[in-house]
Amino acid sequence: MKKLMIPFVFLLLLVVSACGNTNNNASNNNTDSSNASSSETITYEAETGAIEVPADPQRVVVLNSFVAGNVMALGTNIVGTDSWAMANPRYQEYLKNAEEITDQDLEKIIELEPDLIIAASNTNNLEQLSEIAPTVAYTYGKVDYLTQHVEVGKLLNKEEEAQNWVDDFKSRAQEAGEEIRAKIGEDATVSVIENFDKDLYVFGDNWGRGTEILYQEMKLKMPEKVKEEALEAGYYMLSFEVLPEFAGDFVVFSKNSDGDTSFQETDTYKNIPAVKNGQVFEADAKEFYFNDPISLDFQLEFFKNSFLGN
Repeated sequence: MKKLMIPFVFLLLLVVSACGNTNNNASNNNTDSSNASSSETITYEAETGAIEVPADPQRVVVLNSFVAGNVMALGTNIVGTDSWAMANPRYQEYLKNAEEITDQDLEKIIELEPDLIIAASNTNNLEQLSEIAPTVAYTYGKVDYLTQHVEVGKLLNKEEEAQNWVDDFKSRAQEAGEEIRAKIGEDATVSVIENFDKDLYVFGDNWGRGTEILYQEMKLKMPEKVKEEALEAGYYMLSFEVLPEFAGDFVVFSKNSDGDTSFQETDTYKNIPAVKNGQVFEADAKEFYFNDPISLDFQLEFFKNSFLGN
């Protein structure tokens, strides 16, 4: 996608225009502008260096769907986010008043009057966004998934709350892993696959879809073929004809119902031992993409119910 270049002067005109229409827009904003954060700030050590951010942000724009759930889980108000986050059924209760936006919607973002913007390192228009509000960008995978939550906690001035959740989650996930291994056997293997459009993917241990729980916390085993192809890269695209080579004793299928699922009707698929043994667990892909606390708590319960029948 070509980067949208907006001259700085034009951006200033947009800001002035937005300010001039504050009274008209106030009734359309997601929360009353009187709830805007105080002038108190903290210094956050971002990937690009120290940045002053609100000590208690009230109107956050998130242009990084991988951390949107982290922000929601910490009880911080999101006024705008991208289509991936908006499409997640698990996020709906947190985004009832949020606007769907892209990194190209600079004027719309200005109208949302954010006091903090959270982006990805490859988000377009980072310089222009930083003129609207303090902007912090994260690189996916730069830190592990639980450290990422603590980092978002630091940014939102809620580090202790974030760390407490991490400690509790690890304990719950590891305890469930012990129960699952005791039931299915220490040597049983688990694969995580997902269909997207007409493609099929298998995942390593750090690309959402519950992989962090299964492999990192529960210590369940990955099939050797998956380990060879997907562990380092995070995911691997394959044809359904070779799916049996990647299928473990158990298969977690992150399913996009609006994608091509015709492979499930083939003999190749039906003859996979996990399929024949009723050991394929299907989940809604839109609920399963991410690895934030909201997603992780849901995934953990899904695995407990699937493997243990809880």
